[in-house]
Amino acid sequence: MNLHEYQGKSILASYGVAIQRGLVADTPEEAVEAAKKINEETGSEWFVVKAQIHAGGRGKGGGVKLAKSYDDVNSISSDIIGMQLITPQTPPTGKKVNKVLVAEDVYYPGESEPSEIYMSVLLDRAKGRVTIMYSTEGGMDIEAVAEKTPHLIFKEEIDPAVGIQGFQCRKIAFNLGLSGKAFKEMTKFVANLYKAYIGCDASLFEINPVLKTSDDRIIAVDSKVTLDANALYRHPDYAEMRDLTEEDPTEVEAGAVGLNYVQLDGNVGCMVNGAGLAMATMDIIKLSGGDPANFLDVGGTADAKRVETAFRIILKDTKVKAILVNIFGGIVRCDRVAQGIVDAYNNIGDINVPIIVRLQGTNAEEAKKLIDESGLKVHSAVLLQEAADKVKEVLA
Repeated sequence: MNLHEYQGKSILASYGVAIQRGLVADTPEEAVEAAKKINEETGSEWFVVKAQIHAGGRGKGGGVKLAKSYDDVNSISSDIIGMQLITPQTPPTGKKVNKVLVAEDVYYPGESEPSEIYMSVLLDRAKGRVTIMYSTEGGMDIEAVAEKTPHLIFKEEIDPAVGIQGFQCRKIAFNLGLSGKAFKEMTKFVANLYKAYIGCDASLFEINPVLKTSDDRIIAVDSKVTLDANALYRHPDYAEMRDLTEEDPTEVEAGAVGLNYVQLDGNVGCMVNGAGLAMATMDIIKLSGGDPANFLDVGGTADAKRVETAFRIILKDTKVKAILVNIFGGIVRCDRVAQGIVDAYNNIGDINVPIIVRLQGTNAEEAKKLIDESGLKVHSAVLLQEAADKVKEVLA
C-alpha cells in the first residue's frame, strides 16, 4: 500500500526520524492557515507547497513550488489543488491533486552549504536481507546516477536476525563524507530509519532527498513509503491511511468483493482460480499470440455471483477482445462454476466478445455438457492447449 508524503513522514517521525515539518491542506485557505502555524512553530517565513499524489517527479511537473509569502501560499496552492499533475511516474493523463503539504523551508543560509543525499531501504529478495542504498547524489534521478556514475551509489546489507549495527550506521555516514555533528546526526538517522522500516512492516522507504542543512542537521525532506499490504492486519491505524482515489477504480472494486485483480495492457481477459494457475494461463495466452488484459484470481469459491462480478470487471476494459475462463475444480465443483457462467452470461446480457471456458477437475464432463447445451456463444475446452488454440482462433 502506497502512502502520501505527509503520511510517510508521520510514520518516520513516530520512530524518531527527523523530518521537514509540515501540515496537509485540502483548500488554499487551509494552506495559508497551515503556513501560519508552521511560522509560529519554526519561525520559517518561506514555505514549500507540495502536491500530494502517489507518484514521484512532482517537481518536474510543477507540483512542488516555493512560496515566499502567505499570498504566494494561497496562489500556489490554488494552482496545484485540482490540477492534473503529469510526471514521469503518472499515467499520460496525470493524476488529480486533492491536497497539498505545506512544509517549512529548510534550505536556509548558514555556515556551510546544504547538501542532498539519496537513501532508500528495501528488501533484497535474492539475498534475504534488508538493504540500505544511498548516494551523495540526492535530489536526482537515481536511475540516471546508477547508469552514469555507479561508483557514487553505496549499499549496506543488514542481517534481519541481528538488525542494523552501530558500525554500519557509521560506515554509511563515513561514505557520505560527513563529519562532526552531521556524522553523529546521520548515524542516529539511519538507525531510526531502519527501526521504522521494520516496525511498520514496510516494503520500501525512499527518501530523496535526505538533507544535510547548513547547520549540519540531517532531516528527511521527502518520503516515499510503501507498506506490505499483507501485514496491515497488525497496523489498523496504517490501513486507515489508504487513499482509494489514488488507486485504479477497477482494482478497488474487485478488491471490495474479494477478487484479486490487476489491470494489464493486453487484449485477452483472464478469469482463473488460483494464483499459480493464473500465471500459467497468462503464459499460454502469450504463447497463443494474445496478450493478457488482466490477472484475475476468483479464489476457491467461484460461485455464480463472483463469476458474474468478475465478468463485469473484465468487460469494463474496452481493449478486451476475448475472455479465457480457466477453472480447476478441486474445492469447487466444475458444474457449479459452469452454471455460474451461464447465469452470469444471461444476467449481463449482450456480451460482444467470445468466451473460452476450460473447466477441469470435479464434474468437469458435466460442466462441459452444461456449457455446450446452454445455447450461448461460449467455447468449451478440456485441455489447456485446446483453450489456447481457441484463443488464437477467435483473435485471428
